[in-house]
Amino acid sequence: MATSSGPQAGPARVLSTVDAAAIGVAAMLGAGVFAVFAPAALGAGAWLPVAIVIAGAVAYCNAISSARLAARHPENGGTYVYGRERLGEMWGYLAGWSFVVGKVASCAAMALTLATYVLPGWEKPLAVAVVVALATLNLQGVRRSTVVVKTLVVLVLAVLAAVFVAMVLSGRLAAVAEVDGMGPWPGSFGVLGSAGMIFFAFAGYARITTLGGEVRDPRTTIPRAVTLALGGVSVLYLAIGTGLLIVLGRERLTTSTAPMVDAVRVAGFPMLVPFVVAGAVLACTGALLSLLLGVSRTVAAMASDGHLPRWLGASHTRLGVPHRAEITVAAVVIVLVMVVDLAGAIAFSAFGVLVYYAIANASALRLGPHEDRPPLIAPVGGLAGCVVLATSLPLPVVAIGMAVLGAGAGVWWLLHRTSSC
Repeated sequence: MATSSGPQAGPARVLSTVDAAAIGVAAMLGAGVFAVFAPAALGAGAWLPVAIVIAGAVAYCNAISSARLAARHPENGGTYVYGRERLGEMWGYLAGWSFVVGKVASCAAMALTLATYVLPGWEKPLAVAVVVALATLNLQGVRRSTVVVKTLVVLVLAVLAAVFVAMVLSGRLAAVAEVDGMGPWPGSFGVLGSAGMIFFAFAGYARITTLGGEVRDPRTTIPRAVTLALGGVSVLYLAIGTGLLIVLGRERLTTSTAPMVDAVRVAGFPMLVPFVVAGAVLACTGALLSLLLGVSRTVAAMASDGHLPRWLGASHTRLGVPHRAEITVAAVVIVLVMVVDLAGAIAFSAFGVLVYYAIANASALRLGPHEDRPPLIAPVGGLAGCVVLATSLPLPVVAIGMAVLGAGAGVWWLLHRTSSC
């Protein structure tokens, strides 16, 4: 007979503010930085730095709201749980649906980014092959270790530092006048739509908000870590985005498929190209592997809860992985890879994630004064920012995104009508 050994100890509170901030930076610095500035510059032009600041500000509001909700609802699921508990079951479901939709598009964007840097002109076939290979690995239960994650982050930082140093040494950053000042105002939709796309590159900051049980004094540590991480990444993105804009110029940046590679070539350091390509490949591979794993688990969890067809929640009897969800997610990613371009995948991903965080901010507004609710400016600013940025994305993306949300609501209604009959 098994004997009880008493209550299990929770996770040790060993993480400092700097530790938590480093984890947040690691989650944000991924493949997005290699791909997002070209399509974003298409809308914002020389006002790209303003779009970066707006995206960072909205991300900060979202992170503060998510942190307070995570403290109140310390369970897996994120806004899927917050929306359900604070706004109603359908809103929680729509948050989960938006997360899956946005992150599936992220998978397509990561695969296309990797393929664009490795084999320009053959992006789609290579991207499909990469998705198939990584989905096959995930079916075997492969998980990345913490050491691998840290190694990838160090490599990405090294690549970004090398690109920036090359741009500085080119002497072009000193000739800011070549950018022709700030250029003509591209219109609110131009700047805000670009900010919505850049939001894609900030994805991952919410990782900090899930560390409540592992940091020392989480009530003060988590807000400080969020500020440090988002502040540091915003400065880095400002430096890289502005540098690309100046070195390549507006026209070349907006048409570049691999802006980091083009930047080191124009700067006069072509020997750095293999280094930049290797960094992009590893960043995209790590992000895509993690995304495929996380999205498939979310799909399986929603299926087990009855919010998606239940057959998607089945696990393989030998491997113990949700193989049907894995295969279905990979298949949808492959379809997206074949029918959309990189800019479209980024914009669609941003739409889904912005809707997800809009629901998070709306949920935070339902926290009472006794529940350590955030300062009102965070959920209000975050909710308004998410709605404005989502609706400022390219009109076809917004139309398709709304149709997909409507389809999700229809699935929820059908499943619940069936279960109630």
